[in-house]
Amino acid sequence: MKRLFLFSLIASVALCAVIGIAVIILGNFGELEQKILLTTFTVTCMSILGLACGPAYETERGRIVATPGIVLAVTAGAAWMFLIWVNSMPESQLIPKGIMTATLLAIVFAHLSLVVLAKLEKRFLWAQYLLYVCVAALTGLLLSLIWFTDTFESDVTFRALGVLSILVAALTISVPVLHKLSDTQTDEAKIDDEIERLRARIAELEARKQ
Repeated sequence: MKRLFLFSLIASVALCAVIGIAVIILGNFGELEQKILLTTFTVTCMSILGLACGPAYETERGRIVATPGIVLAVTAGAAWMFLIWVNSMPESQLIPKGIMTATLLAIVFAHLSLVVLAKLEKRFLWAQYLLYVCVAALTGLLLSLIWFTDTFESDVTFRALGVLSILVAALTISVPVLHKLSDTQTDEAKIDDEIERLRARIAELEARKQ
């Protein structure tokens, strides 16, 4: 799974570079070139989100957030490519709002897939739990902005959006630092974790072999 997203990322970045060079040399940037460039950019973003979910997917506790993250990343990417190549925008607002929702949730689950990898001491766990709460609150607020236009009329909404964004950013930076400061594992526990990781890798290789 990680290899697929990695190859997609490399291919899309390379294609973007080729198109950019061609536009500079030839001086022609028509509708087709725009669609190709937007498509490769979409694949790049989808691959980055998928790669962010990869390490958590290989752990038992992280799979619960990594799996929907991967599914949503692929779904959102496919939906955006559909919008890029379709000649007319759908009249219904449900489709654009649904695509924006899938994109937002894909980003959220990719973020949580990285956060869940942190193993903190009990005295630091509050930071991780508080981050989960802030991410959930921020996501709910952003979803309300997507689906309910009346939310824009409230000044409190934007203040809450700013406060939650700052808290999420601060805690996202703090959690890896606290993870580094935490040394909760004994040598035996570290060996057990390594064995679990290797078993998951062996199972993946066996499945690929069949």
